[in-house]
Amino acid sequence: MPNPKLGTVTKNVVGAIKNAKAGAIKFKVEKQGIVHAGVGKRSFSDGALLDNIRSLMIAVADHKPDGLKGKYIRRVHISSSMGPSIEVQLPTVDPSSPRFMLNLDGKII
Repeated sequence: MPNPKLGTVTKNVVGAIKNAKAGAIKFKVEKQGIVHAGVGKRSFSDGALLDNIRSLMIAVADHKPDGLKGKYIRRVHISSSMGPSIEVQLPTVDPSSPRFMLNLDGKII
């Protein structure tokens, strides 16, 4: 549903369109630290989905508080809107990992 807090309802339409085209990422965080964000639609290509996942993970990692010690991202699951989730191997999507966005052959996804 449209929500003013997420920027989907605004009086500044031109600014909202400019931000969306510039790659602004919106995500919600629950009290327990669970992040909810849309990364694409079924009609998106595999490359577009991977780019969106890469951008989301970098944005989440960039919002790590300075005083926080230890691992910031502990688990990652991906799912469709109403489907079951699939756990993703953390080193492949954690920007602090040397295996970030690499497949099992060591090639960049």
